[in-house]
Amino acid sequence: MSVLIPVMIVVLTVVAMEGFAYSVHRWIMHGPLGWGWHKSHHEETHGPFEKNDLYAVVFAVISILLFAIGSAWWPWLWWVAVGASVYGVIYFVVHDGLVHQRWPFRYVPKRGYFRRLYQAHRLHHAVEGRDDCVSFGFVYAPPVDDLKAQLKSSGVLAKRQSKHRDAWRADRPED
Repeated sequence: MSVLIPVMIVVLTVVAMEGFAYSVHRWIMHGPLGWGWHKSHHEETHGPFEKNDLYAVVFAVISILLFAIGSAWWPWLWWVAVGASVYGVIYFVVHDGLVHQRWPFRYVPKRGYFRRLYQAHRLHHAVEGRDDCVSFGFVYAPPVDDLKAQLKSSGVLAKRQSKHRDAWRADRPED
C-alpha cells in the first residue's frame, strides 16, 4: 500500500468524523436516548469528570475495535481507526480544552478561527435544556452572526433575557 492511500484514508476519516460527530451530537446526545448522559455537559460540573465523558469511552472502544479488526482482516480499516483517533485528539484539545477550559490553565482566543469556534460553542450552551440549541459540530463553527440570528428567531434569547431580568428584579430590595 503506497503511503498516499493511508494518508488519504486518515484525512477523509477526520473530515467524515465531523459529520458523524455533528449527527451524534444533534440527534442522539440531544435526543431522548442520549440526553441522560449529555445533560451533565450542559449543567455545572462538580469535579474533573461528567457523565457525558462516557461518550468518549464508547468512541474509544469503537476505535480499539476498528484497530483490532483492521490488524486482523482489513488493513484499510486500521487507517480509518487512526483517522477516528486523530479526530478524537482534535476534539479533546479543541472542545474539552479550548472551549470548556478543562486544561489546568485558561486561554480564550481573541480572534480568528478559534475565537469563532469558541463563540459558536458558547452559543450552543446559551440554551437551557436540549431543545433549540445551535452549532452541533465540534471542529466546524458556523458564522456567529448566523447562530445569534437562529437563537433570536427561535425566541430563546428573549426568554433568557426575560428570565435574567426577572432574577435581577427578584434580587433587588423593594424601594
